[in-house]
Amino acid sequence: MTAPAADDQRPVQDGSPLFLLDELPEAAEVLVDGAEGRHAVDVLRLAAGEPVRVGDGRGTVVEGAVLDAGPRGLRVQVTARHEVPAPEPEFLLVQALPKGDRGQLAVELATELGVDRIVPWAAARCVTRWREDRVDKGLAKWRAAARAAAKQSRRPRVPEVGELMTTRQVCGELADVDLALVLHEQARRPLSGIDVPSRGTIAVVVGPEGGLTDGEVVALRAAGAQAVRLGPEVLRTSTAGAAALAALSVRTRWA
Repeated sequence: MTAPAADDQRPVQDGSPLFLLDELPEAAEVLVDGAEGRHAVDVLRLAAGEPVRVGDGRGTVVEGAVLDAGPRGLRVQVTARHEVPAPEPEFLLVQALPKGDRGQLAVELATELGVDRIVPWAAARCVTRWREDRVDKGLAKWRAAARAAAKQSRRPRVPEVGELMTTRQVCGELADVDLALVLHEQARRPLSGIDVPSRGTIAVVVGPEGGLTDGEVVALRAAGAQAVRLGPEVLRTSTAGAAALAALSVRTRWA
């Protein structure tokens, strides 16, 4: 038996869980094993006949029904296969390193609200510092948070978490985007007053708890970024990016 042909239609959200595999075979049956399989069997306690989705985190998703659940994991009978295109516009979040576990929170919230790429930023006033021996550990935590949040929100694409960047490197990244916005509580222009493109890449830059330095503001503006404010309140660095992404989605993807 061959697997169903792929189409370009977004799968219908019916509440069924999404599992992610590193590689999604083109087959009539898919085995969800490893940690994903244990979660499906031991935690969710899925049983034969229940609907599920399985994806590769890069836009390919299959729909199917559980054939059986056991020690090997979850065997799924594939009934449909979808190639979900990347959304437009692309959202890039440049996130200054928050303290403690607030970095993972920022990643989770941004993922649930549609971010496509995340750049960790070592801003001047960051309380947290990823020393050379801790960079890989920090990135692993952020990437795990993005993957878990993508599953929770049933996103077919897991956001890319890039390498840790300096301010100079961030400015270089912003040079290639279509619109770059820096969240700043002293900005006169509200985010709602900015014209946003329906295609291309929109970047949102979020500073640390201690705020942006004057030098960083100057450098980011020189790279083409516009300073904007979300509203009269000052949000935490871990939630500001998510709030901006939600506001941008209403005007672009959800319009």
